[in-house]
Amino acid sequence: MSEQIGLIAGNGQFPILFARAAASQGREIIAIAVREETEPELENYVRKVYWIGVGELGEFFEILKKEKLKKVVMAGQIRPAHIFNKNVVKDEQLERFLNKVKDKRADSLLGGIAGILRRMGIRLLDSTTFLKEHLVRRGTLAGQEPSDFQWQDIRFGASIAKRIGGLDIGQTVVVKDKAILAIEAIEGTDEAIKRGGALGKSGAVVVKMSKPHQDMRFDIPLVGPKTIESLISASCALLAMEAGKTLLLEKEKCLVLAEANKICLVGI
Repeated sequence: MSEQIGLIAGNGQFPILFARAAASQGREIIAIAVREETEPELENYVRKVYWIGVGELGEFFEILKKEKLKKVVMAGQIRPAHIFNKNVVKDEQLERFLNKVKDKRADSLLGGIAGILRRMGIRLLDSTTFLKEHLVRRGTLAGQEPSDFQWQDIRFGASIAKRIGGLDIGQTVVVKDKAILAIEAIEGTDEAIKRGGALGKSGAVVVKMSKPHQDMRFDIPLVGPKTIESLISASCALLAMEAGKTLLLEKEKCLVLAEANKICLVGI
């Protein structure tokens, strides 16, 4: 029997990419998917999938116990804004968890879940397991090489992004002429890009970095076609991503979109 791995599946293509890669390595995936977030397509790539509501933390832990899973991966975001949505029904276990956690930053929430899993005897794996070839490489991936002025903005933005990452605020900054136009917070990367791009009018530089002590088990930087579309709609000129720490999802589609719209993608 092949090794079973649990997949805690959030939104986007990341869970699907992971499930396909794991299956190609002979692993059997049992997924726990979130109705408000996860793409239904995931069902095509896993042996079994359980669908739960975003507020059903107790059900989540019951499934882990039932399946006797010893290794799990978190792939794909579950939007933190759900915490403040009055329409989301939270079970008793989630309410207790939110009351006990020190704050509502991503590291606090995900670290708290990781701690519970550890006490259950479940090992949380690096989310890039089986996906190393999808990590951004150093150098220009699409578009023209950055200009000297853009490199100044990239270096400036990277230093700011590392600082906000260290505070667990966000991973992305939007820069133009060494002015910070937007900093990512709970709204997410795409909204930060749109907000910053609107202020910069055109030609803004977007920098996405990992946290200084990035835990590769969760909340790693992700870029996919939706991010490129946000750059296009905001008339941004360039996206710089931390090489070796950022997953580029649907790479070929991202590169084609960027090239067609004269957007530079660069790994730093």
